[in-house]
Amino acid sequence: MKRIGFLSFGHWGNVEGSRTRTARDSLLQGIDLAVAAEELGIDGAFFRVHHFARQQASPFPLLAAIAARTSRIEMGTGVIDMRYENPLYMAEEASATDLISGGRLQLGISRGSPEPARDGAAVFGHVPAEGESPADMARRHAAVFRHAITGAGVAEGDPRFGGGTGKLPVQPNSPDLARRIWWGAGSRATAVWAAGQGMNLMSSTLLTEDTGVPFDELQAEQISMFHQAWADAGHQHTPRVSVSRSVLPIADEEDRRYFGLSALREKRDQVGIIDGLVARFGKSYVGEPGVIAEELAADAAVQAADTLLLTVPNQLGVDFNAKLLGTIARHIAPAIGWQPKWPASAAPGPEASRG
Repeated sequence: MKRIGFLSFGHWGNVEGSRTRTARDSLLQGIDLAVAAEELGIDGAFFRVHHFARQQASPFPLLAAIAARTSRIEMGTGVIDMRYENPLYMAEEASATDLISGGRLQLGISRGSPEPARDGAAVFGHVPAEGESPADMARRHAAVFRHAITGAGVAEGDPRFGGGTGKLPVQPNSPDLARRIWWGAGSRATAVWAAGQGMNLMSSTLLTEDTGVPFDELQAEQISMFHQAWADAGHQHTPRVSVSRSVLPIADEEDRRYFGLSALREKRDQVGIIDGLVARFGKSYVGEPGVIAEELAADAAVQAADTLLLTVPNQLGVDFNAKLLGTIARHIAPAIGWQPKWPASAAPGPEASRG
């Protein structure tokens, strides 16, 4: 395990117990948690993108703000629904954000997931072409976006206004960003496709297939197939692979109050139906830090990946989640082969709390 990061869904709502009552709370606390995570030596700050919901929806202002407040931590998405995106405008936003960060942006993209809106992408002005499915449209948008961020020309120049006679690229351009695009793959076949395209693999706690084996073994098989397909495609650089896990250590009475019941009911895989497909959901890791360390060390997919994204209960606020990440960094992550890549403070500093 080379890197660990947190993954926040950015939930907010004026409900009992929530410390993110408003969208502003969620955004500002996302920035502050990234700052605190960097102080702890955590490698990445990632955010879920979900439209028409009280969650993070427009990631680039948030990621750019994190880039301006930090100097070492990666920031990224898990994942952007490409059905919704204007790919050329997204290329401009992503490149600008990456330049602000000094090349620390890691963008997870995908075809999207079930959502509150019946046909939200159409409301955004994106409708599949004739004979094209929404998933096809998402992949088409992704291809245009990935082409644009290489600096390739995409628009005819107008010599009357200094555009020359060739094709113009979008500006600004961040030359290395193309290697830091990840595809959120929900199946083994999709992972093989992503490898062929030359994208990194982002695999979550859900796979839209079930072969009867434990989730971590199915996901490890997905990762193995991705690496084989990558080698077969002949790409010249080493890909990255991330998996997501819900890791909730119980280290004090506050943790026990929040997660004690979860420790009894969420320690096994679940199988259900999503988008009409049988899906297997990975279990949560809840309990004493030492026990979780042993369980994660035995997780086949965690061992096969190079990056572990830890889903955080963001509505419990910055201070609580910084404490949670600190417990994981000190008492759990070393068991899966992780060490901080820069000196980590024993606890988050004063920048880590905001409302």
